[in-house]
Amino acid sequence: MSTKQNKAVVRRLNEAIISQGNVEALEELVAVDVHDNSALPGSPPGRERVKQLFFDLYRTAFPDLRAEIYDMIAEGDKVVTRKAFHGTHQGPLMGIPPIGRQVTILVTDIVRVVDGQIVKHWANVDQLGLMQQLGVIPAPGAMPA
Repeated sequence: MSTKQNKAVVRRLNEAIISQGNVEALEELVAVDVHDNSALPGSPPGRERVKQLFFDLYRTAFPDLRAEIYDMIAEGDKVVTRKAFHGTHQGPLMGIPPIGRQVTILVTDIVRVVDGQIVKHWANVDQLGLMQQLGVIPAPGAMPA
């Protein structure tokens, strides 16, 4: 596949799965045995992990979750995106009760695309920024309560 086609797969993944919550798009866009180099220990393997992350974890916490891609670069079979996930914290997230406010999660992803499906994934997620927005960790310069 061309880099243009690989970028289209990644753009569709961000639109269909993340922004629209289309679970059926997982089978089309993500290989059943996808290897996620960013997975937490104990996560289920393959496509099930992607489903758990976006539908059980993020969509529960942020029902209005959407992705905004700032940059997309492709070379060979790899596509890099610098993006943000936006959503309103309306459900629990890893034991953190909802705060009802909009948050932005900054993400840089690298994926490998083979035959129109994502087969490998690496991610860098600004967890510190998210925890500061949720009030779990004080932001720099914030006064303790």
